[in-house]
Amino acid sequence: MLNMLVWVADLVSAALLTALEVAALTAFWFTEGLKQWAAEGARPPRATARFFLVLTVGPAGLAVVGYSFYRAGLPVACGSQAMLAAVLTLLLVLGGGTECTRWILRRSERRRLVRECRSK
Repeated sequence: MLNMLVWVADLVSAALLTALEVAALTAFWFTEGLKQWAAEGARPPRATARFFLVLTVGPAGLAVVGYSFYRAGLPVACGSQAMLAAVLTLLLVLGGGTECTRWILRRSERRRLVRECRSK
């Protein structure tokens, strides 16, 4: 009976925490999108920094929570936290790659324009 209660607590905590984390991330993206819409498509000045902060602190926090669940003997909750941490880390890598690509393209465009101005 006690073993069954542990499994129920494990499943409920995994589902509840996963739902709360997804809701928080969705709310963050919604507010960032609303700020971008209010700026008429232009990106707000600190949007990229906030994005990277959330996607850096998020997986670290999930790893700590997952380890705590592991130590408490709740493997399903630990697994759900590990999967969410992996998804957030993947989003961080993809977002970082996109920002690096944008930076490289802007820099090469500026250098091209400078070369054109100097050659005239």
